[in-house]
Amino acid sequence: MVSRTEKFRGSRTHGRGKKAGRGAGKRGGTGNAGLHKHKAQYMLKYMPDHFGRHGFKRPQKMVCAKITINVGDLEQIMDAMKVQGTAVERDGTIAVDLTAMGVDKLLGNGQVSKSLEITVSEITALAKAKIEEAGGHIVMPE
Repeated sequence: MVSRTEKFRGSRTHGRGKKAGRGAGKRGGTGNAGLHKHKAQYMLKYMPDHFGRHGFKRPQKMVCAKITINVGDLEQIMDAMKVQGTAVERDGTIAVDLTAMGVDKLLGNGQVSKSLEITVSEITALAKAKIEEAGGHIVMPE
């Protein structure tokens, strides 16, 4: 018995008709071909969200996270800040400009043992209470 291929030797189309045997002709293309043309109804029924934009993108001004630091962490890095010059000691009070360091908000986790004068744009109520309890104060820049 001869093989199927051998049986069709000399035949131009091998029993598939004129176009069916060439590439992906009979099935209407491969992949997503024709979704806006002959496969439009299929796309509308089974893939309705395939084309176009969906949802929205929030403005970066609203999304960006604030850079924060806790009062306890500030206490730990105080010596290094004095060496760098970002913290200056005057009259027993240490002045720290957090806005110049790029910190947006001061949080209240940790303990404060030294008198601090802190310049920061935002501060939590707990952080403010802890700093004032230790004899320091907050300066809000305009």
